[in-house]
Amino acid sequence: MNEQVMEYLHYLLIERGLSANTRKSYQRDLEQYLSFLHKEKITAWQDVDRLTIIAFLQSLQEEEKSSATITRMVTSLRRFHQFLRQERYIDHDPMQHIESPKTTQKLPDTLNVNEVERLIEAPDTKKLLGMRDRAILEVMYATGMRVSELINIKLNDLHLSMGLLQTTGKGDKERIVPLGDMAIYWIETYLEDARPKLSQKHPEEEHLFVNGHGSSLSRQGIWKNLKALVLKAGIRKNVTPHTLRHSFATHLLENGADLRTVQELLGHADISTTQIYTHITKKRMTEVYKQYFPRT
Repeated sequence: MNEQVMEYLHYLLIERGLSANTRKSYQRDLEQYLSFLHKEKITAWQDVDRLTIIAFLQSLQEEEKSSATITRMVTSLRRFHQFLRQERYIDHDPMQHIESPKTTQKLPDTLNVNEVERLIEAPDTKKLLGMRDRAILEVMYATGMRVSELINIKLNDLHLSMGLLQTTGKGDKERIVPLGDMAIYWIETYLEDARPKLSQKHPEEEHLFVNGHGSSLSRQGIWKNLKALVLKAGIRKNVTPHTLRHSFATHLLENGADLRTVQELLGHADISTTQIYTHITKKRMTEVYKQYFPRT
């Protein structure tokens, strides 16, 4: 049974072109599933039926897994069993009539415009790393990029004269995103005044943003720096790199951008993913109404 799981993961890489992180997520789900089947002494995929699936999902509920985790597992199992049937390892699909649990959509945390400005202005731009951090924050807010996309920006991805930046998102999908004037200014300042000195030990480094030793930045490096800057800015919210992405999308919609454009800018494959932001803007609309309408 392990062989079919490995074959499926290979299929996700070669045929579907899914990212390493997405494949690891599927792998973790399927390893947990396999562990359950082994405990149940099920040794062939053909022996898995609907009751087996229900028992597995009930075991996750007993472990107090969240509805979001169980929903993701259902999706993983549905796609995996479709693959097994497609490759004729099974002649029936046990996932038929298995429904995902209803999830409550959690609204992402966002910063207001004032908080974003305080955060972006927090780095000490008289210092090399301060110039770099200012450029990083400007780019994150101006583009709504994922942190995984940010740390992988290379010098040849920049098209500053055109105000554009090339990035590769989930599923290795490339997209072009526009840059605002402030983001361009701070990238150019960083490239001219800070990066040459930071990258002296590694002049061959192709990544745009480097650490104090001249090597490419890590996710952990971005996270650590952001936490310190949030504290310095006096922001009491739980701010993560993704918070700036959420704030970018929310502020665009609040200022009249259409959902389809925001979808393109964020690199969402499906507009249903982007639609969560409409809940945020409706919440904001209600708050403004209650604050300013005289008969509430």
